[in-house]
Amino acid sequence: MQTKRTIFSNRVLPYFLLAPQLAVTLVFFIWPAFQAFRQSFLREDPFGMKTTFVWFANYTKLFASSDYMNALWVTLIFSVSVTVLSMGVSLLFAVCVNRVLKSGRIYTTLLVWPYAVAPAAAGLLWWFMFNPSIGILPYILRQFGYDWNHRLDGNDAMILIVIASAWKQISYNFLFFVAGLQSVPQSVIEAASIDGAGPFKRFWTVVFPLISPTTFFLAVINVTYALFDTFPIVDSTTSGGPSQSTNTLVYKVYADGFVGLNLGPSAAQSVVLMLIVVVLTVVQFRWIEKKVQY
Repeated sequence: MQTKRTIFSNRVLPYFLLAPQLAVTLVFFIWPAFQAFRQSFLREDPFGMKTTFVWFANYTKLFASSDYMNALWVTLIFSVSVTVLSMGVSLLFAVCVNRVLKSGRIYTTLLVWPYAVAPAAAGLLWWFMFNPSIGILPYILRQFGYDWNHRLDGNDAMILIVIASAWKQISYNFLFFVAGLQSVPQSVIEAASIDGAGPFKRFWTVVFPLISPTTFFLAVINVTYALFDTFPIVDSTTSGGPSQSTNTLVYKVYADGFVGLNLGPSAAQSVVLMLIVVVLTVVQFRWIEKKVQY
């Protein structure tokens, strides 16, 4: 089988076509990353009048800080919770749609709508619903004897941002899971049914392994989403409080750099966060992907 290749008669044309994307990547990705890396070795006053090269002092101070260690732990709990909750609920919805409402386009469209909501708006929506004074959910919880107050209780605040962040991502996961489930051959499921496998066993031994590529892809996307794209939700709901119980790594970069004007350590935090994402991605593709059945 011969592979078709596009041949350009003009050698300059391919570079001309790639130039816009390369320019965007350079200006908005490579250059800011380089600036952050350079900034992490510097110490500046808030007014930018004096700059001192301090080598790795920002990094050593960072890992010696109890606040940063707390942010690491909070981010771990938050990322795992958001990924498991959003993927679990979306998979459940996708299975229901695939089994019962295969032609239910209206139902599918309604489930997709939350993905169009801006993260900050999603955070405000859940902030109002969980507001201890006017929210409907704390009122319902009080009827069962639970006094909800995410302003004072760190566990309540963590639950709030996890639910808000997972709700925002469920629609995205749902679309991919539905597509993956519909690609599973019906003959394989019928063969397992003839062999005596029940619905639950058919799903875990036949269907779920066949959609493992989709699950692996969504796991990578959801971890990245929890680490970066949830900043507006945290900012609009808890602002990292109370007592830094929801102060994730990405929010701490913002709080230290843009609010506290502590530019050097903030840049070091962004570099460490980038390295964490790179390591997680390598681990996922190096070891977890081996269990994926393509």
